[in-house]
Amino acid sequence: MSVSNQKIVPHLWLDKEAKEAAEFYTTVFPESKVTNVTTIKDTPSGDCDQVSFELWGHKFMSISAGPYFQLNPSISFMVNFDPSRDKDASEKLNEAWNKLSDGGTALMPLDKYPFSERYGWIQDKYGVSWQLILTNPDGEERPPIIPSFLFVGDNCGNAEEARSFYLSVFKNAKEGQLVRYPEGMESEKKGSIMFSDFMLKNQWFTAMDSAQEHAFQFNEAVSFMVSCDSQEEIDYYWEKLSAVPEAEQCGWLKDQYGVSWQIVPSEMDEMMFNSTPEQRARITQAFLQMKKFDLEELRKAGRGDSPSDPKQEV
Repeated sequence: MSVSNQKIVPHLWLDKEAKEAAEFYTTVFPESKVTNVTTIKDTPSGDCDQVSFELWGHKFMSISAGPYFQLNPSISFMVNFDPSRDKDASEKLNEAWNKLSDGGTALMPLDKYPFSERYGWIQDKYGVSWQLILTNPDGEERPPIIPSFLFVGDNCGNAEEARSFYLSVFKNAKEGQLVRYPEGMESEKKGSIMFSDFMLKNQWFTAMDSAQEHAFQFNEAVSFMVSCDSQEEIDYYWEKLSAVPEAEQCGWLKDQYGVSWQIVPSEMDEMMFNSTPEQRARITQAFLQMKKFDLEELRKAGRGDSPSDPKQEV
């Protein structure tokens, strides 16, 4: 899947470090670069840096928008170092681990496990969690970076249901692997999901349950931006996913499992990044008033039309 076809983009909410973190990650992973930095002015969080970047061929976004949400391991990023793709995979894994360890905290030490010759789970100095794994080259091929959901606390046991729900909602979706916890694994619910993966809009995700004690849940610190080509598509995903009315704001919603999504028009990047400061200010003021995005009103704001004008052709 090429970057240009990526329709779901992970979005990281940071206090002040969005640009610094993105630049750091481009030193950790190959084929990585910062592609855009834009300042969005006069938001409820003040002036916010919004950063677009690519890591190992995967699009990400981050924003510096104040200390309102704390990053935690409920959503992490699995990084596949595949010896069949790269003969130096093991060395590159070690190198990435060492960089992420600087100021970070190991959640599972880098070691040999029953499921991998070399694996470790780390929360870096910015709070983002990464699972680095030396992939079994005999297994089905997967992309280098895969967002991963961890269902804990009251959500534990929901991974399979959530997976089925997301597969039913998103287009170009398909099931991958599903492995349950075996009997006798203390501290885990029998029959819950030890590992599963699935594809949404041609992008891979993983999901797993954990019944162990965790002092975190899904929150807005990591959300997923779904790029939509029409108002009909915006309406569709909004209706299917939004389950918490009070969380609806500026294109953001929260689903029944507590995962945050941003349902955005695919022309939003063009509107925000390739516009004058005046256009950007008008578009920002327009979307700050919205819950679900109204594509035509955003286009009008970009043009400088009055919101009450009759609809015009673009």
